[in-house]
Amino acid sequence: MSDTEPMMVDCGVHGERVATVVCRHMLGGSQAAPLGFIENSSDPDDLQAWCYLCEEKFEQEGGMTEAFRKFNDMAIVCVSCYADAKSRHAIRAS
Repeated sequence: MSDTEPMMVDCGVHGERVATVVCRHMLGGSQAAPLGFIENSSDPDDLQAWCYLCEEKFEQEGGMTEAFRKFNDMAIVCVSCYADAKSRHAIRAS
């Protein structure tokens, strides 16, 4: 159990919630197809995710380079928005 308080964010939709991070590609509008959802931390108190395009760029760059950061354009969202993005973009095996 962590001794530090989680970072909070005031979400316009969900109110004050725990802050998480997603790539900017997952925000705004409802895309026709899921973009993929890759969680980047095994720590359940550190929710971070990006889409398959970001994963491809990460691999091409060999890590979190400036080019990757610019492409990813991380956004801080609340834990409820993170869950919504996960349900919209996770690709389920058939």
